[in-house]
Parts: sequence; structure tokens; C-alpha cells
Amino acid sequence: MSGNQSLSHTKWNCKYHIVFAPKYCRQIIYNKLKEDIGRILRQLCEQKKVEIYEANACKDHIHMLVSIPPNLSVSSFMWYLKGKSSLMIFDRHANLKYKYGNRHFWCRGYYVDTVGRNREKIAEYIRNQLNEDIINDQMTFKEYFDPFTGSKNN
Repeated sequence: MSGNQSLSHTKWNCKYHIVFAPKYCRQIIYNKLKEDIGRILRQLCEQKKVEIYEANACKDHIHMLVSIPPNLSVSSFMWYLKGKSSLMIFDRHANLKYKYGNRHFWCRGYYVDTVGRNREKIAEYIRNQLNEDIINDQMTFKEYFDPFTGSKNN
């Protein structure tokens, strides 16, 4: 089968779609550091031999399509990735420590889904996610009447 990888005694094909976000809606900081965060995440993935197929940093979250070896659980990989990247971000950008007072850059949780044989479809979704966010930001609906009270909005 194509796409299979191997360890010493194992053939495997484990791909995951992972989504995680910065803590406290740090969109302003996050946008300024997007390139550096990308380099840090790539470096940490290489250290754990995790292959990145597709990744996109949206304004308030990150999407990654990765292949994680079976000798590494998804939760331990995410613990490593978010923990080490937080330390690296605050070490490289020391002013953030003083502004926000702690070394927690990422939200506690994350979303993970197995990809199976839909790798191309998920990769396309991740590539287009940023464009969808931009389009959704441009669409705003003004409520002329409060839907709960029926009173007129200014």
C-alpha cells in the first residue's frame, strides 16, 4: 500500500487532523508571531519524527495534518508540542512574559480526528480554511431589531 511507513517491526499509516488555539484570544500577538510559530512547530515535529502534510495558521487557531508514528500517542505528542513551543515562544519573545505573566501560550485542549483515506480532502480543507475565515469576517449582519426583546437597535 502506498503511504505506509515503517519502524523496525511495524508498518503504519496514521494521519491526524489536529486543531489547537492560543490562550486568551491572543490574536494580535499571534498574527505578529505567525512565521516564528510555524518554524518552531516544524522544528518540534522533526525532532519527534512527525511528518507535516499540511498546516495553516488562521488568525485564532492552527490546523495541522500530521502523521504521528505509532510509538508516540497523540496526547503525548500534543503535550510535547504545545509545552515546548510555549517555552520557545516566550524565550524568543521575552516581552510576552512580562505582558501576560505566565508561560501558557496555548489553550488547554485540542481537537483531533483520524484522517483515514481522506488525506487529500482534509489537506484541501486546511488550505482553504484561512480564505473561509477571511470571507466570514467580511460578512457581518446588522440586527435592526433585537431578536429577544423585539426592540429597535441603534
